[in-house]
Amino acid sequence: MLADFLSGAITIGFIVAGLFFLRFWKRTRDLLFVAFALAFWLLGLNQALLTFTNIPVEERSWLYLLRLAAFALILVSIWRKNRKG
Repeated sequence: MLADFLSGAITIGFIVAGLFFLRFWKRTRDLLFVAFALAFWLLGLNQALLTFTNIPVEERSWLYLLRLAAFALILVSIWRKNRKG
């Protein structure tokens, strides 16, 4: 039960972090902040799915594609931001 609570807290933390970056996007209109917000929401979705579905450990590998997509989004957005400079 404690593990589920902590996992839910981590999910909420990812969602709040995404909202935090979305607030910076509203001020600056920089797409890097949108990419970070989407990436954190993908990480939150990944954590929520891991928590609320009773998928055996051996069959969870497809869920980690969400995590891969989040990190790829961050890397591509940083690369695009630095390339413009």
